[in-house]
Amino acid sequence: MGRLDGKIAFITGGARGQGLEAAKLFVREGARVVLGDLLDAEGKEAAGSIGDDAHFVHLDVTNEEDWKTAVSEAEQRYGDVTVLLNSAGILKFGKITEQPLAEYMSVINVNQVGVFLGMRAVFESMKRAGGGSIINISSVEGLRGSVGLAAYTASKFAVRGMTKVATGEFGKYGIRVNSIHPGVIDTDMLRAQTGDIDLNAVFKRGVPLRRTGTPEDVANLALFLASDLSSFVTGTTVHADGGTLASSGWFPTEEGGWTNRPRRP
Repeated sequence: MGRLDGKIAFITGGARGQGLEAAKLFVREGARVVLGDLLDAEGKEAAGSIGDDAHFVHLDVTNEEDWKTAVSEAEQRYGDVTVLLNSAGILKFGKITEQPLAEYMSVINVNQVGVFLGMRAVFESMKRAGGGSIINISSVEGLRGSVGLAAYTASKFAVRGMTKVATGEFGKYGIRVNSIHPGVIDTDMLRAQTGDIDLNAVFKRGVPLRRTGTPEDVANLALFLASDLSSFVTGTTVHADGGTLASSGWFPTEEGGWTNRPRRP
């Protein structure tokens, strides 16, 4: 028996990265999965590689009509959605005094508005099913403030806040809502901003486990929250950061000194 037998999961940002890893794992655990993404070619290829229990739909998470169409297609193909993993996101570095408003809003629209619309879109489906699990991907930046990440931090704080609100509003319908807060995860999204640097060399000094995370690390946590093993878990803020936020922040350097900040790209 798989841990997600009988579940119908909708995953945004499913064409690659954390979303794709979660889709693969969810299907292995018995779920049928719909992958939503703007990357049509990559998304169709990803769903095809997973097999008959995965299906791709075009989705712009900032577009309410796209959400309605995508969830309707998921329901027609597999049945009422019982798991939503809001994994789509973008990252743009920029200081408050320097980041263009259009770039700031692009991050807010994908990371924040996309989650808002996603929760709305699956609500009736989960209500009909008698319950479900919504998992919103936030970030450690939704728990602290890092210089140069104004838009990203604002969006991820909002995701954490909306998760708390939805917990209260959806709970009586048996719908659980939790947020996952990854630290530095080696994904295409991060590499698009950092280039070809060695992520472990740059970031591990600020992580007690002394490594960056992987999409599989986040997918495994999402699996727990999607499954009935977490049936009494809702409204939680779950860290997947290798201990970054829990530590004192001081680590030995390779040069023999000490640092309280990782090197930034």
